[in-house]
Amino acid sequence: MRLRQLEIIAVIALQAGLAAALAGWLARDLLGNPNPVFAPTAAVGTIVAAIGQRTRRTLELLLGVALGLLIGDGLIFLLGSGPWQTGVIVTLAVGAALGLVGHAGTVVSQVGGTAVLIATLSSSERNLEIPRVVDAVTGSIVGLVVVALLLPLNPIRIVNRAAAPVLHILTTQLRETGRALRDQDPDRAGRALAALRSMSPDMERLEDAISGAEEVVTIAPARWRRRRDFEYYARGIEHLRHLINDCRGVARRVAISLQYREPLPDCLPDAVDALADSVWYLHRHPGSERTQGLTRRRALDAAEAVGRARRAGVGAYGDAIATQVRIAASDLIRVTGYPADEAGWLVGDAARRGESNGQAEEDRDR
Repeated sequence: MRLRQLEIIAVIALQAGLAAALAGWLARDLLGNPNPVFAPTAAVGTIVAAIGQRTRRTLELLLGVALGLLIGDGLIFLLGSGPWQTGVIVTLAVGAALGLVGHAGTVVSQVGGTAVLIATLSSSERNLEIPRVVDAVTGSIVGLVVVALLLPLNPIRIVNRAAAPVLHILTTQLRETGRALRDQDPDRAGRALAALRSMSPDMERLEDAISGAEEVVTIAPARWRRRRDFEYYARGIEHLRHLINDCRGVARRVAISLQYREPLPDCLPDAVDALADSVWYLHRHPGSERTQGLTRRRALDAAEAVGRARRAGVGAYGDAIATQVRIAASDLIRVTGYPADEAGWLVGDAARRGESNGQAEEDRDR
């Protein structure tokens, strides 16, 4: 995972370096600015913004520069220039920006920086406004061009690498939950539940990756052909959110049943293990047709094991576990692209088949 992350870091670093060089060259050699400081700065600021926020970051940067120029020039006209005037101008400019946008960020930062520039250099250099605006526009456009045309990231890789830790945790903790059931170990089930509850940072990174991939397939022509793939992944991630809650529900109900020492049939741990296998296939080979088929098959195996468990007899807590496993199996099938009604029917049919097989086994035993 670290090596995969380093690849993305390398691409973003190359994007930033290329954008800074192009922006500096354009501002100095084509636009005639002898000191093109702000064009490369704006370009790098656009690149290093969080993936998925670059377009918004560019618009905020331009808005901040414009507000800073407007407020700074107006206050210099009223107050003049000097050290105390600089302090007053920056105070008022930042306060006005915060009042307009409601929170700190790129707009406020650019307003403050531009106000400092105007207040400190207006006495020694004239006509700073136009070069500052030109540099900001040039750098921002160059940054977007590099991201969209020259070195666009692979949107599917972005999503896969962000989803991998989430799927790994789900697989690992479902297996731990199954072991807890077999060993009658409530502490192990409690640890699995705690790990599943601590997945919020991983899901936030996945949400950012989805936003970044959407940005790439929107603004990068070279990645437009991946739009359909991205839409498929985006729909799957929506069901993955539900699956995380399902897995937490399984672990919670297992922990409760073990605390109360309710007798549970042996096939119930098999159902949880089948869920873990189903998620594992998604983790190992995301997106392939064969993987989707294996994911669905193991999810249906989980539902069938639930049916056998109910036929064998479960108490209140065991029935709650069985219900939660069925819900998780349905969401797993929906991750692979099936609509809700069809996924529900498949899971229900598998559970009924498990009950029938359980009845047949009982009849043979008699």
